[in-house]
Amino acid sequence: MKEQLLKIFQDHQGEYISGEKISQELGCSRTAVWKHIEELRKNGYQLDSAPRKGYRMVMRANGIHTHEIKQYLTTKFLGRELTYFDATESTQQIAHKLAQDGAEEGHVVVANEQTKGKGRLGRVWHSRSNTSISMSMILRPPLPPQKTPQLTLLAAVAVVQAIKKNTGLQCEIKWPNDILLKGKKLVGILTEMQADPDLVHSVIIGIGLNVNQTSEDFGEDIAHLATSLHLEKDGASGEPVDRARLIADILLEFEELYEEYLENGFQSIRPLWESYSISVGTYIYARMIKDVIYGYAKGITDDGVLLVEDESGKTHHIYSADIEIDPSK
Repeated sequence: MKEQLLKIFQDHQGEYISGEKISQELGCSRTAVWKHIEELRKNGYQLDSAPRKGYRMVMRANGIHTHEIKQYLTTKFLGRELTYFDATESTQQIAHKLAQDGAEEGHVVVANEQTKGKGRLGRVWHSRSNTSISMSMILRPPLPPQKTPQLTLLAAVAVVQAIKKNTGLQCEIKWPNDILLKGKKLVGILTEMQADPDLVHSVIIGIGLNVNQTSEDFGEDIAHLATSLHLEKDGASGEPVDRARLIADILLEFEELYEEYLENGFQSIRPLWESYSISVGTYIYARMIKDVIYGYAKGITDDGVLLVEDESGKTHHIYSADIEIDPSK
């Protein structure tokens, strides 16, 4: 009901709409309309009301409640089931539990604030209230376990394309799952799975995205490393980025890539990923737990493995590493 009400206001931007007209379109009483209006006000929407005129939306909230995301959602299955939390420790943990309990493919967990978000290699991902996107998608792909890392690369492409669509900003991908904007980290992607040795039960893809943080939100220790869409879009002087719309676009971009991937394989996605990559075609340090390989990043295989040619001409297959680009080359 709330998403229908928001769509009515969206279709009549700046206009007053009578309570009678709203009640007819929603198929409910005028008392019920008033209750829904009050709930929207509690969610941060500014709504005017005037006798004999009705209601008018003055300012939208920048929330990511279920009804706010679903008003923009155009996917077939991804995000049609949404679980929202105002604050939670980790959307990944919740998605894992939902998947174990039988949640269908496409179920998405979203949080307005995440207090113990996870990054790669056990790192922490901070997500302060009202500024970020923290979400986890549950997938059940008919894939062998060794193919699931490719889904991380799909997610990276989907996020880059959704950001460009919403803000006009062109991001870059650092293998395997970091998204950078003007050299600073903007997005982290974490892919985990529940599987037997030869069978995937579920894949959980977590996405953490810095959206509306200001420079004050980044401490001195990370200010030179991290940024947000709002900072890069207009120096934080203009309107905040609509997080709900951006989530809906990420889900749509990913769903389209996912369906293409399941039908035609990674070879149709690979050129897209490489077109956004800053790792490919440069000299890099690939830092692994027990080794560091320096060389030229030639590209990725159809399995998403990074190919690095060292100075002796030997090509290494890099499955997991922290990548540092050599600025001298």
